[in-house]
Amino acid sequence: MPVFKVNIRPEEPVYIISVVSRLVGIPVWTLRQLDKAGIVSPKRQGKKSRLYCHKDIERLEYIHYLMEEKRVNISGIRIILQMNNKVSKSR
Repeated sequence: MPVFKVNIRPEEPVYIISVVSRLVGIPVWTLRQLDKAGIVSPKRQGKKSRLYCHKDIERLEYIHYLMEEKRVNISGIRIILQMNNKVSKSR
């Protein structure tokens, strides 16, 4: 089977929610809740389709770590990410 090399910018939204769910191990319904809570903001294609970029996936991997390893709920994740943003902006 041939291997394809595709250059995709990290900010380019190309992954649909079911693919992201499989990549990061977070159920689709949880991804929807994270979107609703404003923790992750995938781009919309039409009214329903969510498209995620590579940067979103990296963020979701960290969120998955917080949820599974550290047992943090969605409210706690929001606070942690806000604190991380404040620290990185002050540097």
